[in-house]
Amino acid sequence: MKLTALWAGVAFAIGIIVIASGGAVDRGVPEWVQCVPLAITCVGVVVRQRAPLACLGLGVLGMALDGFVGPSLATVLVFTDNLYAAALYGPARFARVLLGVTTVLAVAGGAVAGFFGEDWRLLATAGVQVALVLVLPVTTALVLREQRNRAAAERVRAEQVAHLAELDRQAAIAAERTRMARELHDMIANHFSAIAIQSTGALSREDLDRTTIRKVMESVRENSVKGLSEMRAIIGLLRQEGDEPEATRPRLADAETLVDRVRQAELSVDFRVEGEPRELPVSVDLAGYRILQEALTNALKHGDSPVTVGVSYEAGSVSVTVDNAVGGRGARLPGAGAGAGVIGMRERAALVGGAFEAGPQGLGWRVAARLPTSLRTTYEARGGGVTSSALAAGGSGTLTRAAAGHVVLRGEDPPVADSVMDSAARSGSDSGAGSGSGMVAGSGQ
Repeated sequence: MKLTALWAGVAFAIGIIVIASGGAVDRGVPEWVQCVPLAITCVGVVVRQRAPLACLGLGVLGMALDGFVGPSLATVLVFTDNLYAAALYGPARFARVLLGVTTVLAVAGGAVAGFFGEDWRLLATAGVQVALVLVLPVTTALVLREQRNRAAAERVRAEQVAHLAELDRQAAIAAERTRMARELHDMIANHFSAIAIQSTGALSREDLDRTTIRKVMESVRENSVKGLSEMRAIIGLLRQEGDEPEATRPRLADAETLVDRVRQAELSVDFRVEGEPRELPVSVDLAGYRILQEALTNALKHGDSPVTVGVSYEAGSVSVTVDNAVGGRGARLPGAGAGAGVIGMRERAALVGGAFEAGPQGLGWRVAARLPTSLRTTYEARGGGVTSSALAAGGSGTLTRAAAGHVVLRGEDPPVADSVMDSAARSGSDSGAGSGSGMVAGSGQ
């Protein structure tokens, strides 16, 4: 505002000098009267940004008075700024209308001048002069206005892109945190569950011989070392860049190693492989391995012998099933578990477009997953509307996926594995042995 007022004052001072120097048509009026139209147009300059239409109105009024008292070059020059400000700061629609009006006036003014003149050059000169005064300021303002609008649009677009990039970054961080939590849970829970079960069983018995105690401690040490090794492996992967090395990537082909580890905890496991084992996509291979690992961990913590594990290689898919008894001697780790394992297994199956179910079956508990082994199958499965039959031989009922990642479990109320297992364990604890005693007793026989 101060800068605009200063510019208006400077323009008025220069205009007075121009008028005093003879820069106006002399019609016999005092010079101070010729300064009145100049003053009016300069007042319009003061309000050019706050009230652009008033600025134009004052400019038109000043020009009208200037034509009456004697045209002045200074007033005309200030009026061009009035036109420029009205087109630049006024409404966009008004600016376009103003361009049309000034163009018509320029053509009309040139035509009138040519009509009263005898030389065609007078017509051309008058037209150019009127165009410079009326059309050029408005055109310049419209060009600058368009550039400002484009710059503002680019700025808004850049802000939107930055906002979307930040949302993508936050989503990537959240997804990576979820993946890390799932990996840590699946890698460590199996080993630590075996350690907890074996140590709990050893502490609950006072009649164990040294051979049995040594066997238990060797198993505890083995699981501790493996757990630490896998922990170091995942920490190493977090520190380095690039994909996970082939040597450290779990595979479903290593299922027998998982089964042997559970057998060391004195849990009877029947392991069967159907079909011809083959190379699987990395994501499917990892998902199948982790689902089997978590299912065996839950069976170790909450279930009872016998446990039946099946891996079936089918055309276009691979199925993993784990069936175990419940309610025999009670949960091996009372109160353990918060249902995160079942949630993680369901997420792993959904991420590769597979189907998953977990729930009671007869007197036992079943975990079953069917994972597609081709990209096309995975894509179609993620599209929703996929209905699969029983996931493994001997299974009853169906599993329906109404949408990607949405799994309907069998039964009326889809249970959470850990809470159901704890309830089943508590219902049978009155007739069963103490927590962990069966495992140690078996190891001593």
